[in-house]
Amino acid sequence: MNTTEPLVLGIESSCDETGAGIVRGTELLTNTVSSSMEQHVRFGGVIPEIASRAHLEAFVPTVRAALAEAEVSLAEVDAIAVTSGPGLAGALMVGVAAAKALAVATGKPLYAINHLVAHVGVGLLGDGGELPEHLGALLVSGGHTEILAVESITSDVRLLGSTIDDAAGEAYDKVARLLGLAYPGGPAIDAAAVDGDPRAFAFPRGLTAGKYMGSVEKPGPHRYDMSFSGLKTAVARVVETFQAARQPVPVADVAASFQESVVDVISRKTVLACTEHGITTLLMGGGVAANSRLRELVTERCSRHGITVVVPPLSLCTDNGAMVAALGARLVSRGMAPTGIGFTADPGLPVTTVAVPAAS
Repeated sequence: MNTTEPLVLGIESSCDETGAGIVRGTELLTNTVSSSMEQHVRFGGVIPEIASRAHLEAFVPTVRAALAEAEVSLAEVDAIAVTSGPGLAGALMVGVAAAKALAVATGKPLYAINHLVAHVGVGLLGDGGELPEHLGALLVSGGHTEILAVESITSDVRLLGSTIDDAAGEAYDKVARLLGLAYPGGPAIDAAAVDGDPRAFAFPRGLTAGKYMGSVEKPGPHRYDMSFSGLKTAVARVVETFQAARQPVPVADVAASFQESVVDVISRKTVLACTEHGITTLLMGGGVAANSRLRELVTERCSRHGITVVVPPLSLCTDNGAMVAALGARLVSRGMAPTGIGFTADPGLPVTTVAVPAAS
């Protein structure tokens, strides 16, 4: 097997995107994604059973399209990498079962990797594939809102803070539904907020009170953690008040005020974690990284502390197979042993597990 510039097929199926990406070393050859989002629109959120069936239907065509676009054959692939968690159980199982079948049929080594660490793996593509020192990551999506410290992409990733309830993207979807906006809620609220006043409503900033924050010497229980469920409830109360008074809901103002609360908390907590853990480069990932106000405020606040913010192209921020392949290629290059087929999908796979070790 080529360990200098390994050709790796990456498979992603943790939510509603079926992704197949192929990299050679640190060069991206193709990033093919089939999304089932349109099937979830009328429900206002991802329905796990629908997502799982969509993965079953899309897997073979997506892999074939990726191989054709990269102009390589399955026989030429050095290794296969697949997301084993975290994510939706049924969706993960489809990708894991398919990757195992490919590995058995072709005799290729199989690596079961962490979906969240793979989001950081996009930083391995291009520019020599070396991640900067003192690296941190802010992952914001429909299922995750987490701050990470990345000492080594293959062996040392630490969780510094996360949401203790709703993820930011999930909160956006729920609030968009309250305001009668389209799904997915992130782009809809971002667009509505342009015409609104972010100070119109004083929505709560979860877990920012002193009892949660503590101090550097004596950190509180949620110093870097976030919470958005109370914020969602506060928005619901405002909407209900206007409706009860038979008055039109000021959608733009509510959207702007809600969004400002979310991005204020995320950016404050992120900068605090970075400065207190020596992080000088921050990589943003996840679908909510496309939010204009989040990018603006995180970049602005980080720059005050000399922290460089890196935001990959949107196609590599959202769930995709390229990020899985990129991390898989680095594992191969470092001589890490493949996982094999003796593993199962793990919806709660901790971020500290970069790759599932081979069964003993």
